[in-house]
Amino acid sequence: MEFGLECSYAQGTIAIRTHLDSFGEQGKMSFDVFDQLKNRWQEKLNLQAVSLVSLDYLLSREGEKLADLVADYGQILGGVAYINPQLDQELERVFTLAKERNLDLDFHADETLDPDSICLKKIAETAIRQEFENKITCGHCCSLSQQDPKLRQETIKVVKEAKINIIALPMCNLYLQDRQANYTPKMRGVTDVYGLKQEGIPVAFASDNCRDPFYGFGDHDGLEVLKESVRICHLDTPYDDWVSSINKVPAQLMNLPNLGKIGVGLNADLIIFKARYFSELFSRPQSDRKVMRKGKLIDTTLPDYSKLDDLGVRSSEFGVRSSEARY
Repeated sequence: MEFGLECSYAQGTIAIRTHLDSFGEQGKMSFDVFDQLKNRWQEKLNLQAVSLVSLDYLLSREGEKLADLVADYGQILGGVAYINPQLDQELERVFTLAKERNLDLDFHADETLDPDSICLKKIAETAIRQEFENKITCGHCCSLSQQDPKLRQETIKVVKEAKINIIALPMCNLYLQDRQANYTPKMRGVTDVYGLKQEGIPVAFASDNCRDPFYGFGDHDGLEVLKESVRICHLDTPYDDWVSSINKVPAQLMNLPNLGKIGVGLNADLIIFKARYFSELFSRPQSDRKVMRKGKLIDTTLPDYSKLDDLGVRSSEFGVRSSEARY
């Protein structure tokens, strides 16, 4: 985890939300380690953590204990939503747990190209029914792009009413969705970012996994996320204000309103690139970027991969599973 934080800081990142495996005893272990890192890095990075379990786990007594744990650490309650016979019950439960503890919610939703997967719609309907007032974020939402126009518009309508924030994960979703052995993929796997944004729904882009069994690439670089999102999602006709999807929008959904923008009285936390136009910015790796924190340049030297040698990590060992930190 610390290696990833070192990369992120050197690249110019100022805030990160990550998802922590939280089943059973792993939950306490994960949040303990996270809290230590959060305190150690508090002068450099704003760190947030989301519990990661399947939603059925939250129906149990252990799930209630997890919600208490998340509240104790002041973090975000989350889970993975799958279409199943008890999904409505699971959603009612997670929203109730969050309301009782005044927690924000963050879901993995519809990480599939099955058009019948409507978890995002179900989440929005539950939020409206429960009159949930805290922030709700849904990541992935891949199936939205595969649904018929009527269902897609119905979903977008309730998502807007529920004031849900969407996180698109183009790189990881492109890599994993429509993946089969000895098969050339036909679909990109990303959510309907244009349809969502046109309705005024906040859309952020993020990296999801970095150099793990699900996505063996990445360097915790927000510029790479934007660059690849432009290519994968066709955001260059015109570029419009999509750049806000990697700074201002994520800051807002993370309850960090003073980050991701320039203004009088705000810290001069900037990344300076040697480029005059977006086409120049996206055509080179920008490894000579300058990063400023509170108006002062910082060291942008990236950690050497050899720091991971004691963990037994080698690039050749990364593989892909058939199915999943975030920004």
